[in-house]
Amino acid sequence: MNSFSRYDNSMAFLAKVDDDWAGLIELVGPCRHDPKAAREPYEALVRAIAYQQLTAKAGDAIIGRLKALFEDRDFPRPEELIAADFDAMRACGFSASKIATIKAIAEGALTGIVPSREDAVVMDDETLIKQMIIIKGVGRWTVEMLLMYSLERMDVLPVDDFGVREGYRALKSLAEQPKPKELRKISEAWSPHRTVAAWYLWRMPRERGNVLK
Repeated sequence: MNSFSRYDNSMAFLAKVDDDWAGLIELVGPCRHDPKAAREPYEALVRAIAYQQLTAKAGDAIIGRLKALFEDRDFPRPEELIAADFDAMRACGFSASKIATIKAIAEGALTGIVPSREDAVVMDDETLIKQMIIIKGVGRWTVEMLLMYSLERMDVLPVDDFGVREGYRALKSLAEQPKPKELRKISEAWSPHRTVAAWYLWRMPRERGNVLK
């Protein structure tokens, strides 16, 4: 059984929303959303910060250099990141603000603000978001990436994400992107499949005008 077949129901649901959604799904093909469910929330948050405003290739390189600072580790432990040398982390490619946020996440993992995976799986989305955005530098988008890619939540739409809003603008041939609050309201019609909806919106061609027609 194809591991991506679990998205078949979501694809069928979204294709019935309207002709634009049907056209986008036909153009892009089957959903290939690929969460990394084995990761602890702590690691997922650190990775999300590392990849912010970067290409996947650049983010991979930075994470690779960070892991190289800690031999024989799949990923550094929170106490190791707290103690990590600032200049060494800068040399990995992190900005000063990202270093501060990563160290704050590590501290949060030790104090319980960042829950273990075992605890996180029984917490609802909004509870997790409200608990973790108290960490300086961690916003709603960062936690939403954790929900989508580490906890495999299926009804998350990161409405603050430029790519999601731009994808919807292009899908509907709008003159400008919808505001986050407006898109959140619109997306209620896509529930409970908004994670898959986000995956497709990220892949919507961005030319002006509806390229699906």
